[in-house]
Amino acid sequence: MLEEDAQVLIRRFYALQSERVEAYHLFEEGHRAYLRSGPDYDFVRYRQLVHEITLAFSGISREILQIKEKLEGSHQRPDLAQHLGHIQEKEKEKLELTAQLQLAKQNVQDHPEVEAHAQEVRELKHKLIQTIEAISEILQDFKYDSEESG
Repeated sequence: MLEEDAQVLIRRFYALQSERVEAYHLFEEGHRAYLRSGPDYDFVRYRQLVHEITLAFSGISREILQIKEKLEGSHQRPDLAQHLGHIQEKEKEKLELTAQLQLAKQNVQDHPEVEAHAQEVRELKHKLIQTIEAISEILQDFKYDSEESG
C-alpha cells in the first residue's frame, strides 16, 4: 500500500511540474505582449499577470513541498524527497532569473544604445540555461530513483 501511495505522489509531482512549465509559458507570452505595448507599456495588465503567475507558482510549490514531506516521512523515500528539495531550490532560482531577464529585456528595448543592458540579457540567458539544465538533471535523477524502486 505504501508503495502505491508513493507512486501516486510521484505522479502528482509530475502533474505539478507540467503545470509549472505551462505557467512559465504564459508568463513569457504575457511579457512579450507587455514589451509590444511599449513605449507606453500596459503595466496594469502585466502586473495582474505577474500576480496570477505568482499565485500559481506559490500553490505549485506549496503542494510539492507537501509531497516532499510525505516522501520523507511515512513513505520512507528520503532520496526522492531530497530531489524535490533540490528541484524547488532551482525552480526558485529560475523564477528569479526569469524576472531579472524580463526587466533586462525591457531595459534593452527602452535604451538600445546602452551595451551594458544587452550584455546583462546575454548573461542572464546563460544563467537561466544553466539553471534549466540543472533542473533537468535533477528530474532525471528523480525519475531514475523513483522507477528503481517500482
